[in-house]
Amino acid sequence: MTPASHPQSNNTGTLGAVEPLDARKFMIAVKRLADSLSYGTDRSPFLGSGLEFAQSRIYEPGDPVKLIDWRVTARTGKLFVKEYETPKRMPVYLVVDTSASMVISSYRKSKYEIAVQVAGALALACLDRISPVGILGAGSKALHVPPSLSKDRVMQWLHMLRTYRHDESTELGKRLVELGPSLPNRVMLIVISDLHDPSSLPIIKRLGQRHDCCVLQMRDPAEEQLRRTGFYRGREAESGRVFIGHGRSRLLDPTAAKEALRRAGVDHLLLETDQPIAIRLRQFFAARGLLGKGAR
Repeated sequence: MTPASHPQSNNTGTLGAVEPLDARKFMIAVKRLADSLSYGTDRSPFLGSGLEFAQSRIYEPGDPVKLIDWRVTARTGKLFVKEYETPKRMPVYLVVDTSASMVISSYRKSKYEIAVQVAGALALACLDRISPVGILGAGSKALHVPPSLSKDRVMQWLHMLRTYRHDESTELGKRLVELGPSLPNRVMLIVISDLHDPSSLPIIKRLGQRHDCCVLQMRDPAEEQLRRTGFYRGREAESGRVFIGHGRSRLLDPTAAKEALRRAGVDHLLLETDQPIAIRLRQFFAARGLLGKGAR
């Protein structure tokens, strides 16, 4: 497999200066995917279940006329207004694998490129639903932004994710272990990774006992082709270690990962870099209630 041919990459393995046009194209792709994920849902926080009725109280000077509760006013003969409360939404943590194995690609779009777009689209869709969004990088790069409702902060970490290295190590399991104790309340945890870190599955299953977890597993077409081969010689993208593998290796088998996660109550979705992803993502998260009225 060869590195993905991204126009922004340079010989050192990191992204060079991002041209304004490339940045605009990137954001257009992210917003288009976010719109696709939100299609058909009640996007406005001021409609439907966005604000919940709490009680009616006596009108006070300065209260907006549009809040008058005409039914109670007609029944009592006194002016009453409606009070609403903003529903509390579950914070969302996006855990994005930034390791070298995500960058290596046999297709025009790498697992990492698609993962970053998916993370950005999910973040924008969650902000539309008033769900705070945070990010955690699952590589050697230090990236941890607590959940917030700030769109500017989302834009900042999105552009930070656009830089990558071809030699970054996989630390998905380690990052998840570190994240666990910092979560006092229940959150939604979305892991976007190729799951090449074998230590990560037990940790994800353990986190799934306390939090709402799901995994978006990225796969390159070459990984499926390897499963059909016998013995082969390979080299780890992160460490450079040469190894002998077999096409039946469970490391690259998403079916085994899905079954293991399913038994632990963690949802799993396989995203292949050479296949359309928008419809599958929308169906997956619509079934989980993340983007609709029940996302609380």
